[in-house]
Amino acid sequence: MLARFGIRITLAVLVVRFFTAGPVVAQPEAARYRLTLDDAIRRGLQTHLRVGTAQARLEELGATRERARAGLLPRARLEATSALQNRNLAALGISAPGIPIPDVVGPFSTYDVRASAEHPLLDLRAYHTVRAAEKLQAAAQQDYQEARDQIVSLVATLYLNAQAAGARLEAARARLATAEELLRLARERHEVGVATGVDVLRAEVELADARQRLLEVQTDEQRALLQLARNIGLRPGTPIELAEPLQFEPLALPEPAPAVAAALSARADYRALLEQRAALQRELQASRARRWPRLLLGGNYGGLGRSVGNLRGTGVLQATLAVALFDPDRSGEHAEIEARLRALEAQIADRQRGIEQEVRDALLALDSATAEVRVAEEGLRLAARELELARERFAAGVASNLEVVSAQSTLARARQNHILAVTRHTEFKMALARAVGATEQNYPRYLGRRADPGSEPPRGRHEE
Repeated sequence: MLARFGIRITLAVLVVRFFTAGPVVAQPEAARYRLTLDDAIRRGLQTHLRVGTAQARLEELGATRERARAGLLPRARLEATSALQNRNLAALGISAPGIPIPDVVGPFSTYDVRASAEHPLLDLRAYHTVRAAEKLQAAAQQDYQEARDQIVSLVATLYLNAQAAGARLEAARARLATAEELLRLARERHEVGVATGVDVLRAEVELADARQRLLEVQTDEQRALLQLARNIGLRPGTPIELAEPLQFEPLALPEPAPAVAAALSARADYRALLEQRAALQRELQASRARRWPRLLLGGNYGGLGRSVGNLRGTGVLQATLAVALFDPDRSGEHAEIEARLRALEAQIADRQRGIEQEVRDALLALDSATAEVRVAEEGLRLAARELELARERFAAGVASNLEVVSAQSTLARARQNHILAVTRHTEFKMALARAVGATEQNYPRYLGRRADPGSEPPRGRHEE
């Protein structure tokens, strides 16, 4: 009984809410973020973890350089000491024959206020250590630029993938529109007795396949946009609209030898290795300088007395010459640095060969991709003409729509080939920009764009 009463109350409440509730207001769709390639690269450089990590490493080595410099700078300190003590004179060997002297004197107080300073006049090891730290910071600056170039290449590739996905989506929509038109035409021809039921069925199959393909490429485009948003600091659910469609922009290819020379002078990863080698050479000089004397100048001055009121000025000025007579660790350190230097020399030589290979490979691939685009453009033009003629023959009743369906498939394949060729061409242009170096500054020229003045990399906080 109570259960039925509770059900009736619940139903009554639902009815009241239904009649008293206001109209349902549709939530406005979130505005789409219109994204250009320059904007995507700028956001990627600002938010990507790899750039932030390289920036932190650069700042860390800048601080390390400042600490190394401190070894060549004077040091000063001020001390104030107050002591209450007693002394065992007998234990210190203080005695006077025939004169009674107590064994323990005190307690008595002393006050000492003193300023002291020390400055290295000659320290070759510290000098070379500072220079090595500066070279390591310069290498970190190159690593930081290399990280930025990598992000430029990554974001440009992701943007290109999204462009290609968008182009495939447009092609799928065009194919769907053509399939719908073919089905309409087949039904009209069937109604007047020109086409057969097989023609209508064949058109329906083609339409179903076009719809299936459209669903696939829609998912591919959304996934490409999600990946792009993730790598430029946007929330993955942000609606994105690419402001620049996929298009073919020809590029005049440079000669291989000048391109390789330019790459060796501009590639940040290669220059970082050169700076690391210079740092190791400085460390080797610092190791050799361990056998040279060190000259330091120091002193102190202050007041010393039994009370604050009777302080008397005392001080000392001294020069210290220190020479290492026996230093067994130096030979081991020397051998260790030389081994690291040999390994780095091999790495530099390998990187030099790798850069030349990357440049020449990118030039070959780009030359081939340019020819592929030309062939794909001609194939697309011929496939569109074939479809046009097939539709005219089917509309005139002199052929079945089998020719139209075949021409549609050929046109769809030609569109995919053209999209793939343009995508590969743009990808290889970006690969050439990456291989030649200075990608952040030069990518607009390789992609057929004007340079963006806002893309200049900020200098490191400790860079001079």
